[in-house]
Amino acid sequence: MVVPLEHVIALSLALFSIGVLGVLFRRNAITIFMSIELMLNAVNLALVGFSRYYNSVDGQVFVFLVMTLAAAEVAVGLAIIIAVYRNRQTVNIDEINLMKN
Repeated sequence: MVVPLEHVIALSLALFSIGVLGVLFRRNAITIFMSIELMLNAVNLALVGFSRYYNSVDGQVFVFLVMTLAAAEVAVGLAIIIAVYRNRQTVNIDEINLMKN
């Protein structure tokens, strides 16, 4: 049983849209961070779908590149969030104003 490319792209679009909405409407830094990861995973899903559809491994190579980028983002992003939390005791984006002090 083969999943059609249209279904894979529709799922990828839905996941990416949920991620964009999470970035736009959430105020918690960790939730925004998870939404960015969801968008990266949606792109990975689309790349794998296109790679399978065109019988090429190029998309899968790009998936490894995006996964490496996501791992680096997790390390740096969580370190920044922890540093801000230790300094301000909050992860709410509206309450973080480090540039004013």
